[in-house]
Amino acid sequence: MASVEEDIVMDLARQSLRDVNRFLHKNGSSLSGKHVRILNPAGNHSVAVGLNETMTVQIDGHVGYYAAGMNRQSTVTIEGNAGCGVAENMMSGTVHVRGNASTCAGASAHGGQLFIDGNAASRCGISLKGGNIVVGGDVGTLSGFMAQAGRIVICGDAGPGLGDSLYEAVIYLRGEHRGLGADACEEPMSDEDYDLLQKLLVAARTNYDPQQFKRIASARTLYHWNADRDQEY
Repeated sequence: MASVEEDIVMDLARQSLRDVNRFLHKNGSSLSGKHVRILNPAGNHSVAVGLNETMTVQIDGHVGYYAAGMNRQSTVTIEGNAGCGVAENMMSGTVHVRGNASTCAGASAHGGQLFIDGNAASRCGISLKGGNIVVGGDVGTLSGFMAQAGRIVICGDAGPGLGDSLYEAVIYLRGEHRGLGADACEEPMSDEDYDLLQKLLVAARTNYDPQQFKRIASARTLYHWNADRDQEY
């Protein structure tokens, strides 16, 4: 471990993942406001999970499953691609994936912001409970499935089943979709939508025009099950 000005450098080619994560957790309060670089992640799973301080962490390379999961307050940048469940169950802070993300990105996130510069695979934002996800490219099938709160911004296209069984989350889609999921519908954009979307696009460092997006939300027909109507999913 070396220190360069405010940078603390950790190398997964020389240190175990357990030791790196233990250091980030144990020394969290003293790392507040500091910048930590993690070298040679080499596709390791669970890198920089459970952070709970206002530190910034830069991961120089590709990561495996559940990177930056359960994040709270920290800003984590992944300079590469991320495996399944990046930023899963995030509470606050920011996670930025400079490349692509695999399935279930941002699953069950309660707050914070997840920015993905590239594409995201299936079930992006599944069971989202708050916070914002901005995907610079496309998303796969069943993205936004059972999303309860928060917003998902998709700057590219979406696979089948987009927004299936949505609750109160809202999806903003710039491109085309291959079919909406159960109970999802397109709604008119309001001035409030445009203002909010503009802020999210700026935060994600994208240059898209909010006027190019459409709003997808819940039609609320599945809120109450009625057996007499022979409802089907």
